[in-house]
Amino acid sequence: MEDRRFGVQNSQGAYSTPQTERATTGISDDAMKVLRNTYMLLGMTLAFSALTAFLNMNGTHPGFLITIVGYIGLLFATYKLKNSPWGIVTTFALTGFMGYTLGPIIGAFVAAGASSIVAQALTLTAVAFVGLSATAIITKKDFSFMSSFLTAGAFVLIGAMLLAFLMESSVLHLAVSAGFTIFASIMILFETSQIIKGGERNYVIATVGLYVSIYNLFVSLLHLLSAFSGED
Repeated sequence: MEDRRFGVQNSQGAYSTPQTERATTGISDDAMKVLRNTYMLLGMTLAFSALTAFLNMNGTHPGFLITIVGYIGLLFATYKLKNSPWGIVTTFALTGFMGYTLGPIIGAFVAAGASSIVAQALTLTAVAFVGLSATAIITKKDFSFMSSFLTAGAFVLIGAMLLAFLMESSVLHLAVSAGFTIFASIMILFETSQIIKGGERNYVIATVGLYVSIYNLFVSLLHLLSAFSGED
């Protein structure tokens, strides 16, 4: 006999999709929601960052000190406001500011007739991000064991970057760029794994983490490609 109890039918229908999703993806509903929100916000911030970079291509770079202070200040504000709507505002402010500082660098390449290097770096960054993200999502491997290595690596890279700045060594600058390329790639794996494993439940922080990794990867590849092409 046909069951006309709409309450039963609706209840079954309401729970069928999440169960199917868990069965097919192996990712919890909460983690999948964070992942979707992260990628949506990441896409918007990347577009906004590209816009601010484009608008400042013919401008001047704010300088190392202003860049560092602005980055740390906006990053701190984002972490403090991560659970409020203002966290999204500071996320756009942070990524927009980083795009703004990147504009003159890209503009210099374009003015020198090296726009192909920018395109190559952008393509490699996109391919690397998609590939690494897909690896983390498909394999569902837990990369949390890399946390200690990444912490140590961050300090080593910061120290090497300061040393390269003081010594004005092109070889050391190249080594730092190579190190940041590897570091950023591993960070994408780690951060994506944290999302799908439920270790990161705040999509604002997840977005900022992935954006910074993409930014570092792009800038590092830009330096490496320019060095090997003789444009640096």
